[in-house]
Amino acid sequence: MTDNLLLTFNAGSSTVKIGIFKVDGGRPERIGKAVVDFGTYPLMLHLKEGPQQFELPLTGEAGDDLAELMDEVFRELGTHFDLDTVTSAGHRIVHGGDVFDGPVELTTETLAKVRSLTDLAPLHQPQALRMIRAVRHLRPHLFQTGSFDTTFHATQSDLVRRLAIPRAFHDEGIKRYGFHGLSYRYVAGALAAKAPDIADGKVVIAHLGSGASLCAIENGLSRDSSMGFSTLDGIPMATRPGWLDPGVLLHFLGPLGKSVEEVEDMLYHKSGLLGVSGISGDIRELVSDGRDQAREAIDLFALRIAGEIGRLASTLGGLDALVFTAGIGENQPLMRERIAERLLWLGVELDAAANDRNALRISSDASRIAVHVIPTDEEQMIAEECLSVLQAKDRPAA
Repeated sequence: MTDNLLLTFNAGSSTVKIGIFKVDGGRPERIGKAVVDFGTYPLMLHLKEGPQQFELPLTGEAGDDLAELMDEVFRELGTHFDLDTVTSAGHRIVHGGDVFDGPVELTTETLAKVRSLTDLAPLHQPQALRMIRAVRHLRPHLFQTGSFDTTFHATQSDLVRRLAIPRAFHDEGIKRYGFHGLSYRYVAGALAAKAPDIADGKVVIAHLGSGASLCAIENGLSRDSSMGFSTLDGIPMATRPGWLDPGVLLHFLGPLGKSVEEVEDMLYHKSGLLGVSGISGDIRELVSDGRDQAREAIDLFALRIAGEIGRLASTLGGLDALVFTAGIGENQPLMRERIAERLLWLGVELDAAANDRNALRISSDASRIAVHVIPTDEEQMIAEECLSVLQAKDRPAA
C-alpha cells in the first residue's frame, strides 16, 4: 500500500475539516488540509497544501443533503490531489454509546447503530451522518470508517460513569460517557513519545477549545472526565455552560415558562463565555477586551477548570502532570497562567518565559507537577484508526 490517499472528515455544525493523508509505509502522513466554513456566504474552501494556502469560493449550500456541495469540494480538491488514489475515508462521530468500543467500518448495519444513538447527541450525530451519506453518494464503493469521541473513555469504571439517578435509567444508557476522546488518545500518545517518564503516571489533560473538557488519565487510560452524559457538562465553554444545577433547568421550564427548544438553544449557543461576558465566546476577544464582564468570564473559566483539575486528581489519587491542548490550551499563555495560579496549593508553578512561548514543558524547576503544552491532532487520530480497520480487514484470518 504505497502512495494511496486517505481522507478524514471532522464534521461539525458550522464547519467540516478535511484531512488529506498519504499512506506510505503503513502510516498516514498528512499532505493537506481543508476547511469549509458553513457560516460564510458564499461558502469558501480554505485549502492548505504544504506551505501553500488557497481560498476557493464554492457555489453549493450546506443543507441537509451535502452531496452537491461535497461533489464541488471533491472537484476542487481533485485539482490539487489525485483523488483517484483515495482508498479510504475516516469520519469523526461524537457518540458511540455502549454500542462501539473502537473504530469500525461503516456498513449498512453499523450505520443503523450510529443512527440509533442520535438521541444521545442530537446536535452532533446528524452532522456526521449527513457527511457520511454525502461521501457514500459520491463514492459508493469507498471504504469508510467511523472513529468515536466516546470510546476512549470506555476504560472508566462503572462507578465513575454512574449518575445518582434510579438504576433503571442507568441500565437504559443514561450515564456519563465523556467526549473529546480522539484528542485525548492522540495527546496521550504524544505525551508517551515526548515525556515517557511521566506518561504512565497520573495525568490530567485539559482540552480547551470552543468545546472544552478535561480527562484524568492513568497509565495512558481514561479514568474520569469532566464531560458526562452530554457535551454540555463539565467546565464552561465558548457558548455552553458546563455544569449546571438541574434546578435551574426546572426553573426555566417551570416558573419562567421557557420551552424545551428555547432552553436547548440557550444551553448550546448562548451560555458559557458568551453568556457571562455578553461580548463574545472567543477567548482571544475577551483577553483583549478591558471590560469587567470580559474579565469575569475569564476568571470564571479559570476557576472552574482549576476546580475540575482538583476533582480529577482526587479520582486518580494524586497528580504527576498536567497537559494543555486544543486552541486555547495551546495558544493562550494568560489562561494557563490564571489556571496555574489557582493550583499553587497542588504544587503547580509555571516558568513564565516558557509559558509565554508555548513551550513543550512550561512548569518551573520548583513545580511538583510537570506541566506540558502538546498540540492535538484529531484528524491524525482518525486517519490512523481508519487505516487500522482497513489493514485488519485486509489481513488474512489466522
